[in-house]
Amino acid sequence: MTTIGKFIKKKRKEAHLTQVDFSIKSGLGLKFIRDLEQGKTTVRLDKVNQALGMFGFEAGPVRISAGETDE
Repeated sequence: MTTIGKFIKKKRKEAHLTQVDFSIKSGLGLKFIRDLEQGKTTVRLDKVNQALGMFGFEAGPVRISAGETDE
């Protein structure tokens, strides 16, 4: 499961929402919610942000400062 998927699942459970409830409240499809929480890597960022927005968060680009690497 991806980090974002874990985060959304945790927040959803803290809000006492089932996947179905979360789907209805967020306006996202149930299949998308399931794919996201299961770590599917090809989900759309706009939909990820729609899900994150339910908890006051948003995903965006990460900037790497000069001298930092991904290693």
